[in-house]
Amino acid sequence: MPWQTPKAVEDDPEALERVQALIASPGYRQADRDVEFLNEEDTRGVRLQIDYLKPELLLKKHGIEHTIVVFGSTRLHQPEAARRKVADLEEASAGSPENEDLRRRLQVAKAIESKSRYYEEARRLGRLVAECGEGPEDSRVTMVTGGGPGIMEAANRGAFDVGAKSVGLNITLPHEQFPNPYITPDLCFRFHYFAMRKLHFLKRAKALVAFPGGYGTLDELFETLTLVQTRTIAPLPIVLVGESFWRHAVNIDFLVDEGVIDEEDRELFWYAETAEEIWDGIRHWHRASGSPLPNNN
Repeated sequence: MPWQTPKAVEDDPEALERVQALIASPGYRQADRDVEFLNEEDTRGVRLQIDYLKPELLLKKHGIEHTIVVFGSTRLHQPEAARRKVADLEEASAGSPENEDLRRRLQVAKAIESKSRYYEEARRLGRLVAECGEGPEDSRVTMVTGGGPGIMEAANRGAFDVGAKSVGLNITLPHEQFPNPYITPDLCFRFHYFAMRKLHFLKRAKALVAFPGGYGTLDELFETLTLVQTRTIAPLPIVLVGESFWRHAVNIDFLVDEGVIDEEDRELFWYAETAEEIWDGIRHWHRASGSPLPNNN
């Protein structure tokens, strides 16, 4: 066909060079393969759509209907790792007793160690969720985390222990990060927009479980509480794991006494300590509300 070859050099010696310049120009790039174009200000709407759509299609493909969402600190590692950190800092501090920085780091490490038991509780919860339904291949109810280390790793790891799928919703951040190694590969997503990540956290959520954590955990917790309080989403179980931690971190009674939230807003969540207590409470809530989760084997 005549358009499959450039214009003959004999007819125009400069034609080939001009055609090559046209093909190399940004305007000639196919739009869906033009990364520079897709990153422009005016194409944000398209990026939001595909940030939402890719995980949505894969979640549907894997048959994931309901999710149990777990948040918690990235710094709460398994107890063995926490004990090693304390031992290393105790040794360093003993050799430099006047070092205030070491003393402070040791104090923090001991606080982390005291909460490291929640890693094992999150891991057990991951197993309990994974066993809901008709075995590991039944993905109707699936564990979802933010995909990072610490408590999120533990919850994904629990599902991994019994050969079940679990989801990790990671996010692009200025500093490099890695997903934890226990997420199902096809269900490990990386979002550009926090808004789309938050949407997927709650779209299928049948419970939100918040272990001790920092800003990220507080952000997701209070956003969910606000959506439930304002009737923007249907009510769902919200469980705060570690009553002592949460009563220090967030003084709900003070907010009620100050009149900035209603008395009934205390009932939007409850406290728990163990994986079994968390899971039994979630299942009871759904039975009582007429929407029971699939039975265990």
